[in-house]
Amino acid sequence: MDYIHLRDVEFYGYHGVLEAETTLGQRFRVTLKLAVDLKEAGQTDDLNKTVSYAEVYELTKEIVEGKPYKLIEAVAEKIAQTILSTFTNQVKGVQVEVIKPDPPIPGHYREVAVEITRGEGI
Repeated sequence: MDYIHLRDVEFYGYHGVLEAETTLGQRFRVTLKLAVDLKEAGQTDDLNKTVSYAEVYELTKEIVEGKPYKLIEAVAEKIAQTILSTFTNQVKGVQVEVIKPDPPIPGHYREVAVEITRGEGI
């Protein structure tokens, strides 16, 4: 299986359980891995034979910057399901990591994140 990666794309959203998160918002980073057969695209140099990562970026942006969710698990699930349903003939599986670099919780850590895998080939 071949893969398309979008790594550490950043957005500003209003997801979270705490009022400060839904009022003030915060940064989110998303990393995506799409299982796609890229052989024909590589042989023909034809964009129509692959998945446009620009389109994947825009779909992800609409979700992260759109409707607020309480859980980043729900954000990740929405991204995965949207990619799989939009690119049904190309994307066989998807791995989504949603990272909250600055959650409003005490302690010392780099970030918190969830990662989900849906479909096949991942």
